[in-house]
This record gives sequence, C-alpha cells and structure tokens, in this order.
Amino acid sequence: MKTLGLFQSFASGVMERAGALVEDLYPDGLSVCLPLELQAEWRSDEMLALGFGETLPPGAQRVSLEGEWFERFTALLGGAGSGLRLTIAAPDQTPSGIDRMLERQIQLGNGVYRMIGTADRAWTRYLIVSFRCTAISDEKRETLIRFGVNLRQGSLISAFVDQLFELAVNTDNPATVRPAIRDLPPDWPLTRLESQVRQVLPRMIEAYFATFLGGMQRRLDRDLARVFDYYDGLSREAHARLRRKRGEAAIEQLRIEAAQREYHAKVADLRQKYALRVTVEVSQILELVMPVSRVEILLKRRKKERRLSLDWNPLTRQLDSLPCDWGWSADPARLLCDDALHLVEAGGLAPCADCGREYCRACHPRQCPRCRLSPGE
Repeated sequence: MKTLGLFQSFASGVMERAGALVEDLYPDGLSVCLPLELQAEWRSDEMLALGFGETLPPGAQRVSLEGEWFERFTALLGGAGSGLRLTIAAPDQTPSGIDRMLERQIQLGNGVYRMIGTADRAWTRYLIVSFRCTAISDEKRETLIRFGVNLRQGSLISAFVDQLFELAVNTDNPATVRPAIRDLPPDWPLTRLESQVRQVLPRMIEAYFATFLGGMQRRLDRDLARVFDYYDGLSREAHARLRRKRGEAAIEQLRIEAAQREYHAKVADLRQKYALRVTVEVSQILELVMPVSRVEILLKRRKKERRLSLDWNPLTRQLDSLPCDWGWSADPARLLCDDALHLVEAGGLAPCADCGREYCRACHPRQCPRCRLSPGE
C-alpha cells in the first residue's frame, strides 16, 4: 500500500504540473479535470476518474506501473525528475547487538574476521539507480528495479534498497548540518560504475522475471509437444500406408516430407512467438547523503590482513553486506584471495578451464596468469 500511495501522489503531482485540476477520490483514486492540451494528447474526455488500488472508485480506470498510464506520466515530466540529490538527517542511534549482526552478515569461506572498532558516527553517500525493465514475449511484464550501492566501500544494498529509497524520499527531516567534502566518499569513475551495473543488473532482472520466464517456458514446451504430436501422428500414418500400399510409395513419401517441412516451420513460428526481448532504461538516479554508524573490521587469511569498514543504516536499521571485488551473487558468502585479499564470490576463485589452477579474477581479470587463457575461451 505504501508503493501505491507513492505512485498516486506522483501521478497527482505530475498532472497538476501539466495544468490539470486533481482531487482525491475514495478509495485510492483521483478525480481529474484535464486541460485542452492533455485532452488532445491523450484523446480523452475532460473529466477522468483514475483508480490506483485493488478497489476502484465508480467509473474509474485502473492505473498501474505496468501499462500506458505510467508512460503518459513520465512523458509529462520530460527530462525533469531524473536526478535527485538528498542530504538528510537520521536518528542518532548506536546499533545494539552489532556482534550478532556481523555474525549473520559475514560469511567467509576461507578466512576469519574480528571487529576492531566501535560503531562511530560518520557520513556516507548511497547511489540508487532505478531502472525501468520491460520483458516482452507472448505476454508483457514491466517493473522498476533499483540498483543501490554504498560508494564508500562498494557494498551493494540490494537487501534494503527499496526500503531506503522510500524512507529517504518521504522524509521530512532534512539535514541542518552538511558534511564536509573530505568526509564523503568520492565519485566513482564511470567505467567502475558501468562495470558493476553490467555484472549485477542482468542477474537482478533474471531473478525478478524468474516466475514469468518459467511460465513462458512451460507454455512453449506445451505448444511444442502439441505440434510434435500432431505432425508425428501424420508421419506415422503415412509410414503405415506406405507399408500397406506399395504402389503409392511416391505419394506417401511426399506426404512425409511435407509433414516434416510443416513441422519445422511451426517450430520456428513458436520460437519467434516466445522469443523474449528485454529493454532496460534508466528511470531515476538518487544520490543520498546521510549519517551512518561505521564499524571497522579486520579480515585475515593466512598471514595477511585487510581492514574494512561496514556501515549500519539508522533508517533501515540494517548493516551493509560485504562488498564483492569481482562478480556479484545474492549469496552473501565470500572468499578471500591469497595475493591481495580480494573479496570475491565463489566464481572469482574458480579453477582455470584449461590448466585447472585456481586464480583470483579480481587480480587477473583478463586471463589466467599461468596458461594465459582468457575467461570464456
């Protein structure tokens, strides 16, 4: 219901900005009087009733994030509203049970850690990029997927990015004291951000559309089986007639070949029907500056050590996950490499496909240091 309220408020503000008269309509709706320009652009009557909830007001049109109404509202914005920088205050709280949080959050498969610093007050910058994703096959699905990262240590905040976004944009507690630039993490190079998004976003999209993809695959399998059974039956009948009537062998053989051609054509049609196209567009970028509680930890692998900080967010009351220096996985488990103590997912220390030697993909992103084989070859 919180998201519905945000969308309804967004729609109301956008239409008022375009000159419409908007009033709330029970339940979860808007009554709209459109100016002449919007009437012509939307090919609509002057008066509209729009519904945003499960129960529609009388005579209202249903409005959702999936469909033409969202496109109409974003078109009214043009380029406005695509970027926002917020500096907000947060409760001055010290997290309790930080040791237990660390135990749940840190999963090192080949190393150990210990906390070396108490939770100190600090500032950080979060970057939250909202992507509008559209999947089109025999059906259409649309959604907003948010990529969020703490720019200080590179921890992804996927576990609480939606919660943090909603709390931040709806806060009525702007910061009265601004942090000094030296107290904030610097901007990431564009190449680093692009690399991170290219690794993370496809897996996030795949995870979100998993149910949709599963249903599409079941329908494809069902239709392929039905087509196969039909043309296999034709072929079997032709072969049976061919065995009984030797004088019509040429005709029956032509029927068999025709059935095979038609079968392959039907399969090609089905594959085209169920072919999936996914489009991704940047919808909004939010830079959020806020105070956090910072915890210092020490990672140890054999005789090497690495210091790392994790931030506890006082709005969501959650702790950052361990960053990943190579790859991304929803699984919080991480491994440490021997050379530089890079934190990687399991694939980041996988054996080379050619020589079988394990090596760190963060240290050697282009090729195996022993046999010089590049990943994917």
